[in-house]
Amino acid sequence: MAITSTTTYTAKLTDGPLEGTTISTEFLDSGDPRPRLEISAASGSKHYLYVRSSSIEFASDDALDDRPSAVEYRYLEAVFD
Repeated sequence: MAITSTTTYTAKLTDGPLEGTTISTEFLDSGDPRPRLEISAASGSKHYLYVRSSSIEFASDDALDDRPSAVEYRYLEAVFD
C-alpha cells in the first residue's frame, strides 16, 4: 500500500479565458482531485467554472505517493454574480 503525503496538486487549465494557467489546489478530504474548480475573475463580478478532464500526471520521483501531481481541467462556463 502506498503512503499518501501530498496535500496539493497543480491544476492545468487547458482552454478558455485562463488557458495555459496553472494553479495549486488542495485535494478533497477523500484524497481525490477536485471534480471542478471555480476561479474568480479579475473584475470580481464573475468566476470561471472548470471541470476535470481525463489527463492526470504523476511525479516519477516520488514512488511513495499515490496521488497525482497534476490534473488537467477544461473550461465550462463563466458565471456572473
